[in-house]
Amino acid sequence: MKQMSIVDLMNAMVPITRFNKGEAAKIFDEVESVGVKIVVKNNRPACVLVSPTQYEMLTEMLSDYALKAEAEKRVAINNDDDNVSHEEIMKELGITDEDLADVEVDID
Repeated sequence: MKQMSIVDLMNAMVPITRFNKGEAAKIFDEVESVGVKIVVKNNRPACVLVSPTQYEMLTEMLSDYALKAEAEKRVAINNDDDNVSHEEIMKELGITDEDLADVEVDID
């Protein structure tokens, strides 16, 4: 996602009066082509309109960031003395690589 320049930001602003004049369909078309519109009411931003694709991308980015922050927190507090290797777990459970050869796993 690229950062908006001042010109982009100014072009993204749309006064609420355009909605009052029945231009909602045109504004939504602009959102689809540009990606974002900032609705201004009384010279102040009232809301931001984004396309569904842009919204999905932003929410995924936010989710990824939260997961990354949690992973970094866990790594920071991890005590390597408590870790058990894959090989040790397999041996403890009596599982061999051959036992797992035909197992299919889907990870989402």
